[in-house]
Amino acid sequence: MQTRAIIEAAINVKAECGYDIVPEIMIPLTCEFKELKYVSGIVKATAEKVKEERGSDLKYLVGTMIEIPRAALTADEIAKEAEFFSFGTNDLTQMTFGFSRDDAGSFLPSYYEKQIFDNDPFERLDQVGVGKLVDMACKLGRATRPDIHLGICGEHGGEPSSVEFCHRTGLDYVSCSPYRVPIARMAAAQAQIKTPRE
Repeated sequence: MQTRAIIEAAINVKAECGYDIVPEIMIPLTCEFKELKYVSGIVKATAEKVKEERGSDLKYLVGTMIEIPRAALTADEIAKEAEFFSFGTNDLTQMTFGFSRDDAGSFLPSYYEKQIFDNDPFERLDQVGVGKLVDMACKLGRATRPDIHLGICGEHGGEPSSVEFCHRTGLDYVSCSPYRVPIARMAAAQAQIKTPRE
């Protein structure tokens, strides 16, 4: 149902407004290549059926959200099926640290007081641990699919040091809530000046 709605909407926009939209359909919470292949098969079959019904040559991409550590560790396999990765760093942080985002506020202050953590890992990306998983997944994904699109989704996408990390790691985009967009744009520009990338 969701795939049909996305593909029909993109076809309608092209017909009514002339825009060539390339929808990116993202499968969440992938942990296994075979799982992604199965779900992706349903998405592609539905999309192709809608395109045939409408006589459309619409292009679309099917990818996945990397938000489970196992997905990051097996990104080379997952990239055989995924045309893009969007790193769900909020959930990846939660699963990597092993604590709930909902409960973290009740105990993280004592971690700051004892100088175990310098900052909230849900606000500023933990580049040492979670970042290592992101970097590894990017390298593994590119080894399998050199043209794979890579980005992150979540509040880390609007935090300056996290945006700089994404730039250094070679991600294509960051996504965040609207009120953080100006911060993300400024951080991306500063990261490009600091470490130029073609």
